[in-house]
Amino acid sequence: QVLLVASGGGLVQAGGSLRLSCAASGRSFSNYFMGWFRRAPGQEREFVAAVNWSDGRIYYADSVKGRFTISRDNAKNTLFLQMNSLRPEDTAVYSCAAGGVVNSGGLAAVDYWGQGTQVTVSS
Repeated sequence: QVLLVASGGGLVQAGGSLRLSCAASGRSFSNYFMGWFRRAPGQEREFVAAVNWSDGRIYYADSVKGRFTISRDNAKNTLFLQMNSLRPEDTAVYSCAAGGVVNSGGLAAVDYWGQGTQVTVSS
């Protein structure tokens, strides 16, 4: 059984930082891109960042470039999202995912989704 378990969300003031983790298990992800999406209340799901599990190629949404950093620990099968300089508009449920391709819209062909973790940024 493939599991992606996200954690690390919480409440933070604007300008603060949070680090999300996504523990992956149940299969090898060497042929996948792993990434993060977010969904704000009343909004559609938005791609945030992705990394190629094998070669480390990284992709970011324009809205988070320079503030968020995606990384992975292959040995521990864990994905991270370091979020700095947080803004109220970053408030959303953040979910990790494993997909087969990254295109102009971000991570796509998603085969596996993790549950979300709430990030709330107060002004």
